[in-house]
Amino acid sequence: MKKLLTVLLVLPFVFACAPKVKRVETNLVKDVSGGWNDTDAQMVAQEMITDCLNSGWYTKFVSKNGKEPTLIVGTVSNKTMEHINTDVFVEEMQRALINSGKVDFVASRDERGEVRTERLEQDEFASEETRKAFGREVGADYMLSGVLNSVVDQAGSKAVVYYQANLKLIDIETNQIAWNGQQKIKKYVKRSKVSF
Repeated sequence: MKKLLTVLLVLPFVFACAPKVKRVETNLVKDVSGGWNDTDAQMVAQEMITDCLNSGWYTKFVSKNGKEPTLIVGTVSNKTMEHINTDVFVEEMQRALINSGKVDFVASRDERGEVRTERLEQDEFASEETRKAFGREVGADYMLSGVLNSVVDQAGSKAVVYYQANLKLIDIETNQIAWNGQQKIKKYVKRSKVSF
């Protein structure tokens, strides 16, 4: 009887602690923690793309070379105090830039390693008609790299979080910076006091 009573008393707490999940639209703006989130990544990426493609470096390159520039993604560092997966932000930018039809991208360092391993294996295992040759890779004209910084001003349950994303396009041959983009986000966060 005691065991049954214990189970009946504990059971509501078990169900109360179970997570409740609700699917939402991927474009829904929902700030839960006040930290960097998917909406911030998408907003910053979109603003950066517009700025990047409308600045002078692009038309200068196309008129000089008669072709679209080829880019490669370098390192985008997270210098904030949060754990932020910068890959989400970078992939968003890369996808939109490729889909604009105005630039080409070559594979990143990690991706190239995997592709080169595949070519090595094709050399040994694929038929001569289908194997892909070495020495045919396209060299990038520019490297996209950058940093994500934040400043937090907090007092008690209130905080202002300032994010600054800086991206650069660096000419791989000359090391000249062809474009320097910057986007800022500021959030006011007020946490409610929880009482038990």
